[in-house]
Order: sequence, then C-alpha cells, then structure tokens
Amino acid sequence: MTLEIGQKAPEFTLPNQDGENVSLSDYKGKWVILYFYPKALTPGCTTQAQNLRDSIKELKSLNAEVIGVSGDESKKLAKFVEKEELPFTLVGDTEHTMLEAYDMWKEKSMYGRKYMGVMRSTFIIDPEGNIAHFIPKASPKTHHEDVMKWLKENGRKNAA
Repeated sequence: MTLEIGQKAPEFTLPNQDGENVSLSDYKGKWVILYFYPKALTPGCTTQAQNLRDSIKELKSLNAEVIGVSGDESKKLAKFVEKEELPFTLVGDTEHTMLEAYDMWKEKSMYGRKYMGVMRSTFIIDPEGNIAHFIPKASPKTHHEDVMKWLKENGRKNAA
C-alpha cells in the first residue's frame, strides 16, 4: 500500500520506551515528525536521534512533536533514550503492523545478503492527522535540517 500526501495517516497504538501505549491520535493539534529508523543504539540511528534531540526546542516552537519508530522492544528503546538523553518518544513495533501500514518494512540488502528491515524515512503529519510531507531515504546527518526547513516553509500556513 502506498501512502499519499493529503490522505489520513494510519492510526497506531504502540508501546513507548516506558512500556506505555502511544497513539497517533494523542498528538492531534500538533505537527508530528514520525521518523522511522532501523535499529536503536547503532551509529546512523544515534546520529539521527542526536540531531533531532539538539533541534527539539526549535521543533517545539513550530508546534511539532517527534516520534521515532523502529522494530525494537521497549527495553532497548529505554536504553537508547537514557544513553542519548532523548527528549522525545520512541515506539517499538515488534510485530511490524504499523511499519507495514506505513510501508516501511521492506526487503533490504547488505553485502549481497537480503533481509527484512525498517526503511529510514520520515512522514510529517499535520495537526489534523493527514500526511503532509514524506522524506524517503532520510539522511542521518541532515534529516533534522530537512524537517525544520519544510516545517518553516509549510507548517505555519497549514497550522490549525
């Protein structure tokens, strides 16, 4: 299933780093940076999370909240949040239902070996819960800049 700009973002309820359920609907009225990353505590994912952490004040000033999504369990997410002092929510989709709903659980290849994994991509969801923007193949180093640039250019005129 391919998601398109303007359509309702698939609802989800998943456990966060504290084992508490988080739903997309909890963020109604805010922009949501829903970013998908392969694995907590790995180099690229750490860089990406650190950059978002360091940008959180500016993101919040744009009425935006960050939710990171991986296939990791809550316990691993809690270590990631604690180690990197992440001021945002991470959710783990160990069953891959939400990852599949967003079409982010895909076949990947490394050194000729094929395996299933999470695609590093981001959906920006508007305050009404619709998909406003999509960043495929987000770069760990510049992802936060791409998100902020888009929100600054588009977020205010589309704000609720």
